[in-house]
Amino acid sequence: MEILRRPRRLRATKAIRDLVHETDLHVSDLIYPVFVVEGEHIKEEIPSMPGIFHYSLDTFQEHLKEIAVSGVKSVIFFGVPDHKDEVGSGAYDDEGIVQRALRLTKSLYPELICIADICLCEYTSHGHCGLVKDGCVLNDPTLELLSKAALSCARAGADIVAPSDMMDGRIGHMRRTLDGAGFENTLIMAYSIKYASAFYGPFREAADSAPAFGDRRSYQMDWRNKKEAIVEAALDVEEGADILMVKPALAYLDMVKTISDRFDLPLCTYSVSGEYSMMKAAALNGWINEKSVVMESMTAMKRAGAKMIITYYALDIARWLIEEA
Repeated sequence: MEILRRPRRLRATKAIRDLVHETDLHVSDLIYPVFVVEGEHIKEEIPSMPGIFHYSLDTFQEHLKEIAVSGVKSVIFFGVPDHKDEVGSGAYDDEGIVQRALRLTKSLYPELICIADICLCEYTSHGHCGLVKDGCVLNDPTLELLSKAALSCARAGADIVAPSDMMDGRIGHMRRTLDGAGFENTLIMAYSIKYASAFYGPFREAADSAPAFGDRRSYQMDWRNKKEAIVEAALDVEEGADILMVKPALAYLDMVKTISDRFDLPLCTYSVSGEYSMMKAAALNGWINEKSVVMESMTAMKRAGAKMIITYYALDIARWLIEEA
């Protein structure tokens, strides 16, 4: 029987594969997460995330040079304050650790895109993402504080604010607050689809943000649900989000594809700490080729529809891409 089509012809050599390939990963797609802490002379590796560190502002200033040289153009900031209280006041303190990190970054590298994660969990004594009363996380009273945090970070130089709390209505409240204060050009990257995932474990160590009681299932999404994700994304679009996000990434590529196909806004996905730690641990044990597995995983995220990826591997990927060029 004569074979009329031979798809293998398009895979015959590396040069041909490179010529016809469909999906590219670019340095400009990458967003690098950093953890900034109070104090001086601090550069401490996070035990569950080898290669990722806590930085005080003086050591972070040195790390900024590495980021700038790498070609990575976007950084998302997470703060670990010394002081925590019931209302998460450090999140909206104009002299908070993230606010100071934003001002430092913009003074040295004004072209770097600065993204401020907006949540209360790192700043509250109870570790929840909102105000708590009688063991319940309060939605509407929390919105005011989240918007205060977003405005404080915008004033400090954030190009993008990224609310990760999963309170209902926070995008609209934040948009009105920013616009009313003259920050109508500050973008909102909404953590629209954020599942209550077990993949966040190492991050909670890094950010010292584990809840002191209960869990976050009453506000983060049930990972068994798909239609609920579409509702959440649609609400964020209606309320004025500029960028949508699906978090985590690898276990939710179906949702990356679904949200990318259904909505016209740019889509980000967050390759979270658990994903990083699993790949890093396997690589350190010699069980996988780290570069190959990471690049395959990130390309899968792009292929599913992500325009941008938050990844702890950002600097490594940037280096690998340059080496391959």
